[in-house]
Amino acid sequence: MIKTLSIKNFALIDELELDLDKGLNILAGETGAGKSILIDAIDLAFGARASKEHIKTGTKKAIIELTVKYSSEDLKLMLLKNDIEPEDDNTVIISREVTASSNKSRVNGVIVTRNYIQALREHLIDIHSQHETYTYIQPKTHINLLDNYGEQAHKDLIATFEQKYNEFKANSKELERVLNERQSIEQRIDFLTFQVNEIESAGIENPDEYENLNQQRLKLVNAKDLKDLAYSSYYSLYDQDDSLIDMINSIERKLIKACDMDKNLSDIADTVANSSSLLKDAADELRSYSESIDDDPQLLDEVEERILLLDKLKRKYGPDLADIINNFALYQEELDKIQTDFGNIEGLQEKNEQLQVELKKIAKSLSESRMSLAKALSKKIKTELVKLEMPKVQFNIDVRLKNDYNSLGQDDVEFMVSANPGEPLKPLAKVASGGEISRIMLAIKTVFAQADKVNTVIFDEIDTGVSGKTSQAIGEELVNLSFSHQVLCITHQPIIAAMADQYFYVEKRQNKDKTNVCVNILNEEQKINAISKLASGSGEDQDSRNFVIKLINQAADYKALTSKL
Repeated sequence: MIKTLSIKNFALIDELELDLDKGLNILAGETGAGKSILIDAIDLAFGARASKEHIKTGTKKAIIELTVKYSSEDLKLMLLKNDIEPEDDNTVIISREVTASSNKSRVNGVIVTRNYIQALREHLIDIHSQHETYTYIQPKTHINLLDNYGEQAHKDLIATFEQKYNEFKANSKELERVLNERQSIEQRIDFLTFQVNEIESAGIENPDEYENLNQQRLKLVNAKDLKDLAYSSYYSLYDQDDSLIDMINSIERKLIKACDMDKNLSDIADTVANSSSLLKDAADELRSYSESIDDDPQLLDEVEERILLLDKLKRKYGPDLADIINNFALYQEELDKIQTDFGNIEGLQEKNEQLQVELKKIAKSLSESRMSLAKALSKKIKTELVKLEMPKVQFNIDVRLKNDYNSLGQDDVEFMVSANPGEPLKPLAKVASGGEISRIMLAIKTVFAQADKVNTVIFDEIDTGVSGKTSQAIGEELVNLSFSHQVLCITHQPIIAAMADQYFYVEKRQNKDKTNVCVNILNEEQKINAISKLASGSGEDQDSRNFVIKLINQAADYKALTSKL
């Protein structure tokens, strides 16, 4: 329930402070006086879109602040989850500050997001504007209206379906992508498979193999020369008469003999002896090397063929064998991934089929739940419409199965109405009478207000297009609603205005260069004068006053009677 409303520099309002109470709060005044500005201010505080046009001309910022009393424990939890300390008296202060370049929302002084304010709004207030009437008659909104009437079990069913539907859409999108890319994927698989097989068949394990093969090839090409040179060197060192080793051995013997005469020659003798030993080892190795060298044309062909193969692979995947080995690993990894994804087509198709079965099952349960809700809600709305001087009305919420799904299920929902006997049910959008639309909107709002968590319901000219007995019925309906909710209502109807528990008179004051909207709460005498003015235009003749006094007394009698029921 809104306890206080403070507005500063908003639209045509300089500064305004209002104390509101429970029951039926009527906002009345001349046409164009600025009554809707008050509703717009409340709407803005609760998260409606702001613009710099909301700021009063000549000022820098608009400020709107409400003190709202709540009873919802869910709202208290929302405050705590956002680190907002609840007040002891279960009130919350909501404010909106709008400048030319920014706007800020606060709850109990803590800056919050617009989305957060709009979430709070669902627990506190319901505003029915003339724009919302247009929205409500559009069939696309009816499924959400019906769903909002459902209990938690129904809403859980919607959430379950939406989750499964999103999973189905994501899986379908992936399946479509894979199928669309099938040809290019197959081509890529063939190409990668060829590359992997070509490198794998080469059996490259050592990155130094190419250098080793070239050394082997050089040795094979020069095998005869190497054999001859090695053997000739061996022969000169060891095997011929007066070989190099024989000569060194002779020198060694002479030095040994000389050492007997001069010990200083011992080191030189040892060096010569070591040289002789080393040369003997070298001669043995040269002989073995010479004997091991064979002219092998077949092996040379094999080596040259291997070098040619590696040269080819180096040009394609190199430049070095290390690069070829690395690229082989990369190609294999990509091939494995693509083959896994490509092989998953069957899995994606199977999952799609499974999800469709699950969607069909949940959609059936959701449709049955909606049909049950539609039956109960249709009955309640019809009951309210009968109270609103539509005794022969037929109202039905039509739930029809579609051929396809969307995130809300498989249903089309449309409100159908027949206002007159003998007339078939027609879509709500095709009901021509403004008075009928107003009453249907009030009936819907009344039923929903009785079911939802909000404490405050606001109507902006819900009485459009009605008069006489219908105005009386609408006024009584607003009174009935005001027993359980705080109701704010803009009206031009004297009969409805007479029902007010609090009567706020809105007027526009102008001077040469300034316009300002003012609001005053009226006492009983002032209320009689104001309603008389609504009824007759002047409000000064006694007949009008007597008529209004009668209306006010009738309203008091009705309240007294119905409050006991």
